[in-house]
Amino acid sequence: MNDDRRSFTGKRTYNYKFIFNNGREKEFNIELDSVTLNLIKTGVKACPEWTKLDCFKCPNCILDERQYEFCPIAVNMVDVIDYFRNFVSHEPVEVIVTADERKYIKRVTLQHGVSSLIGIYMVTSGCPVFEKLKPMVRFHLPFASIEETKYRAISMYLLAQYFLYQHGSQPDWDLKKLAEAYENVRVVNESFCKRLRTIEGKDANLNAVVVLDIFADSVNFSIDSRMVDDLDYLFKGYLK
Repeated sequence: MNDDRRSFTGKRTYNYKFIFNNGREKEFNIELDSVTLNLIKTGVKACPEWTKLDCFKCPNCILDERQYEFCPIAVNMVDVIDYFRNFVSHEPVEVIVTADERKYIKRVTLQHGVSSLIGIYMVTSGCPVFEKLKPMVRFHLPFASIEETKYRAISMYLLAQYFLYQHGSQPDWDLKKLAEAYENVRVVNESFCKRLRTIEGKDANLNAVVVLDIFADSVNFSIDSRMVDDLDYLFKGYLK
């Protein structure tokens, strides 16, 4: 591969603006390294007890507690969780997402708006389980439907298999390891929900993670049950 194509520097930015019915507005600005897609941290924050790695540590977590005192995802989401902790999940809100290329605007329930936001934090904070989902963040699609998520996840994975093939490794054309990857994501989502239940407040944050878990489960179920074959009607031009 020509490394010159990856020699650029800079940031990718996603700005989320929440506009409530009472006129209140709240913005979250997420900056990612444009090459690694790692979250660019904005400064040291106070880390509450629920952010510690040993607080409902995910059973599939490979991070060593002797090196990591805090869960990387939890630490980066402190501001989001603190802000929305006293909101209810079904509250209507207008969300404006501004990316480098375009802007998205949609009126949704708060749980769906927050879910779209925290999905970025979960993938870019340094959790090893989410590392393979970084291409999804590079081509982030706010408010994606389950069908869109399934299509994007499978397309991403198959492109990864092409790159494995190009590098002389054995590709997984049967998607077996994709199902495994999304099962690991579900384990993290479930453990993170347990963290959030230790925080006093209402249910917007918790149900936002539940929404993410439903999407992860839908991708996993589609692969396991071969429902991915339902997408073949889109590819008739290739199957003639």
